[in-house]
Amino acid sequence: MVVDPPLPEPEMLAAIPRLRRYARVLTGDPTRADDLVQETLARAWEKRRLWTAGSDLRAWMFTIMHNLFVNQLAAATRDAQNVSIDGDGDGNAAWQLPVRATQQTHVELLEVLGELGRLPAEQREVLVLAAVEEMRYEEIAKLLAIPVGTVMSRLSRAREKLRRATSGVPDGNPAPVRMLR
Repeated sequence: MVVDPPLPEPEMLAAIPRLRRYARVLTGDPTRADDLVQETLARAWEKRRLWTAGSDLRAWMFTIMHNLFVNQLAAATRDAQNVSIDGDGDGNAAWQLPVRATQQTHVELLEVLGELGRLPAEQREVLVLAAVEEMRYEEIAKLLAIPVGTVMSRLSRAREKLRRATSGVPDGNPAPVRMLR
């Protein structure tokens, strides 16, 4: 009889808040994010025999989540061809802040989160994995199945767009500099 290796429960439980953050970035909707986390945990349990003991469980679960999300997007794209144009879904859920903040900090965070939501999905995903989840470029590249150079490029573009958006500089070419005589 073959026995599946147990998943390290403390590591699995510790990964849930990070999975939730990543799911919210992917979906933009807290309810859909919770569903994605649930599906990720169920899939991880179902496929536990594929996890290599001693490897990074968090990265393995992030990969599962990413693949589930990509599959859901593909299914949604297929299903969208059969949806009535009278549908009432708006698709723009508000970001929620997980901590209490002062009013000014709250407003600043909402502005940054709003700008984060305006980034292209590929840039937003890489930025969150690097900045929030503190994953290395190599880990992100492996998770997303893209070259490390692409990770670095997307991250650079995302940071620059956020920098411009939060500093009030319009996206695109910088304003010309006037020379004093």
